[in-house]
Amino acid sequence: MPKRQVTLDEVAERAGVSRSAASRVINNAPHVSRAKREAVQRAVDALGYVPNATARALATQQAGSVVLAISGEDPALFADPFFAEVVVGISSVLEETDLELVLSLATSRRGQARLEQLLRTRQADGVMLMSLHENDPLAALAQQADVPVVFGGRPLGFEPSYYVDADNRGGARAATEHLIAGGRTRIATITGRLDEGAGTARHQGFQDALAIAGLEASRAAHGEFAEDGGAKAMVELLSRWPDLDGVFVASDQMAVGALRVLREAGKSVPDDVGVVGFNDISGARHTVPPLTTVHQPIQALGREMARMLLALLAGEQPSPLILPTRLVVRASS
Repeated sequence: MPKRQVTLDEVAERAGVSRSAASRVINNAPHVSRAKREAVQRAVDALGYVPNATARALATQQAGSVVLAISGEDPALFADPFFAEVVVGISSVLEETDLELVLSLATSRRGQARLEQLLRTRQADGVMLMSLHENDPLAALAQQADVPVVFGGRPLGFEPSYYVDADNRGGARAATEHLIAGGRTRIATITGRLDEGAGTARHQGFQDALAIAGLEASRAAHGEFAEDGGAKAMVELLSRWPDLDGVFVASDQMAVGALRVLREAGKSVPDDVGVVGFNDISGARHTVPPLTTVHQPIQALGREMARMLLALLAGEQPSPLILPTRLVVRASS
């Protein structure tokens, strides 16, 4: 009687790894830890496993690239200081692999169709998604994808299995508490888009701090995460609450616009109005006055997204990750 052929599942079970990880080791794919490679090789030797030639050929058909898709239509998004630093972080991890990074703006129908084609035909090994709006079609596309997906930030409406985020709510609360500690009592906020996870979380943190202090939390204007958005929102705040004495702005880019409007309105910062931003982009040190802001590790966000995606490609099941934030006090508050 011919000897029964050992299966890949038996190899994976003996090695104590997932079937996918065992397959990647046997097919000499990248992104597998040394410990797993050694465990799988010991199992192969012990069981006498012989790979099926056809299956091996299929398993090694890798695209050699991963996608960073941002829900937006403006190519200038990739020049935004925030996203530029995210790309730097991702690239620093991918440099150690053979994977190339593909950038995609995927809000327009054409952009969505292009991304869907990439995923359906497996022209990419995995995807990272950022800046999703509530009910964003990219979320549904990601859930149907036959490749690993990592979210940068938690989207609204559902909890993905794999994401990297920053402590947006806690950071915003710390920023607002700082303004309160400085004696500010008429504090407003400029929020980002409230159909995005980060914008909503930062607004909640602002409200948390004011509720605890027993202060009014209704002073708010909404804008895009951009300098012009911050400027327009600041004009609105001054028209509705000209006596405000503090502003928490949900991004440094918006804070730049808000500072300009305050200066043009004859308001002294920080004497008349204290201002705190969020992100701690490099330009925050060079505003006039230098901007107090909440530091989030933006490059680390990119690095951890890439590492999580590589772990998924290696057949692992990483846990979601929340990165800490901290207040950086400068002259604007």
